[in-house]
Amino acid sequence: MATLYVQNVPDELYEALREQAGKNQKSIAAEVVALLEMNVPTREELKSRREFLRRAEKLRSRKGSSAGPFPSGEEMQREDRAR
Repeated sequence: MATLYVQNVPDELYEALREQAGKNQKSIAAEVVALLEMNVPTREELKSRREFLRRAEKLRSRKGSSAGPFPSGEEMQREDRAR
């Protein structure tokens, strides 16, 4: 496992990080790792997101199946306005 050293952390930011770590009952190092995990996507995460997007775009481009014998919402609005 790699080791990361961070220098020149502003005092205000360090204090906020220390408080957040305390609220989460973690060490500062564990809190930093948790924040990095939440905010820096790994290659696998990026691959998963691309696959999700590809599948969502595929679903979006599909033609909807017929709603059966029922009129569309647009047709119902036109009929209602014509009354």
